[in-house]
Amino acid sequence: MKEHINQNDVLHTLYSIGHGNKKLDEFIKELEAFGIDYLIDVRSKPFSKFNPQFNQPNLKIDLMNHMVRYVYLGDQLGGLPSDETCYVNGKVDYNEIKEREFFHSGLKRLIKASRKGLKVAVMCSETRPEQCHRSKLIGQELLKLRILMKHILSNKVVKDQVTVMNEVNKGKNAVDLFGEENSLTSRKSYL
Repeated sequence: MKEHINQNDVLHTLYSIGHGNKKLDEFIKELEAFGIDYLIDVRSKPFSKFNPQFNQPNLKIDLMNHMVRYVYLGDQLGGLPSDETCYVNGKVDYNEIKEREFFHSGLKRLIKASRKGLKVAVMCSETRPEQCHRSKLIGQELLKLRILMKHILSNKVVKDQVTVMNEVNKGKNAVDLFGEENSLTSRKSYL
């Protein structure tokens, strides 16, 4: 991964957003502030026990009322895949997911959207991008294709993918001495 990305190196931009404990109107204002037309839900399970306003059926209707289209890709780009071979010692191994056809299918849809110039935001529940697979997995793979993910933190603030990954890696290069990319995993164990 490059330490610094030159804007001339970037071909396209996509956004990401986490809903966390936000109120729905605050969330929608953030989408509107960046002109988002499509919300791509990459939660493996598109429901929230603590924030039911983000349950898939409710969210889909509320977004439609604000002229934002909802698309579910959690089965392809979700951080908790049903394929148990993507887990090592109970944690999700993002290097394993990168090799799966389901992930490539979802990524192709994001690439197609970016090439069409669509204003897309990839959504998960985690508000902090440095702790979410949106940046550690999806954003990293898009960056390799010169598509920069910008992570929405508020209706006025975004962090770009390179900045987020520098935070994840604590300012160290994401490639080790032997040229291998550091393996990124989920924070918690799931199996």
